[in-house]
Amino acid sequence: MRILLTLAALAVLPARAEQIEPPTLTDLPPADVVFLGEVHDNPLHHANQTRAIAALNPAALVFEMLTGEQAEQIPATLPDAEALAALLDWDASGWPDFAMYYPLFTAAPDAAVFGAALPREQARAAMGQPLAEVFGGDAARFGLDTALSPEDQSAREAMQDDAHCNALPPEMLPAFVAIQRLRDAMLAEAALRAHAQTGGPVVVITGTGHARNDLGAPAKLARAAPDLALLSIGQYEAPFAGPAPHDLWLVTEAQPRPDPCDAFR
Repeated sequence: MRILLTLAALAVLPARAEQIEPPTLTDLPPADVVFLGEVHDNPLHHANQTRAIAALNPAALVFEMLTGEQAEQIPATLPDAEALAALLDWDASGWPDFAMYYPLFTAAPDAAVFGAALPREQARAAMGQPLAEVFGGDAARFGLDTALSPEDQSAREAMQDDAHCNALPPEMLPAFVAIQRLRDAMLAEAALRAHAQTGGPVVVITGTGHARNDLGAPAKLARAAPDLALLSIGQYEAPFAGPAPHDLWLVTEAQPRPDPCDAFR
């Protein structure tokens, strides 16, 4: 029966990548796990996520921004924004204003909350230890026990170089690729655990880069649990020349901000 249900869900998932507008977020195709990408400091992206969550009514929410320990501290009755931010010590987290994230919780107040953040000590360990050892779980299930092909490794290093304003020493790029792979695996593992414990659907809140089908958390989860129906939604601030690496994607106005490359100059 589960297989039939999964096949039925897959039948209504997008056959190819498609750009959508915000109203579509209230009528998304059913899926076991939905990845909602964001540019972290863009309030329009959080408003779109809130709209999607309210429509999906997920049984669980997975946050890239929370550790497992933080998620476990959230009480069954959701406190107000100020109290929840204090409980999570959000101001010390480095993430943007909690006022943008609080509506995501209130859009599904009965959902179980799971954390998938990579602790700093694990991030540091990933810079010098094999990923399978750092992950600590079933690394093979998420592809962390094998090295990337030379072509894939080179492409990912180029992406990391570009994301960091071409300012990183070349010898640091492999470590940044490793950390990205580890973060993707932790998101996929948390989503899988959330689905196992709640039955789904599960919504994953993460950066648009982690929500990519080709090399992000959805790829890791598809490898680990091919029977689950997945839907990835990316949000961008500039148009694409071709299809984005998501099932669905949106383009919004950019959030005004200083040039992030100024920090490297």
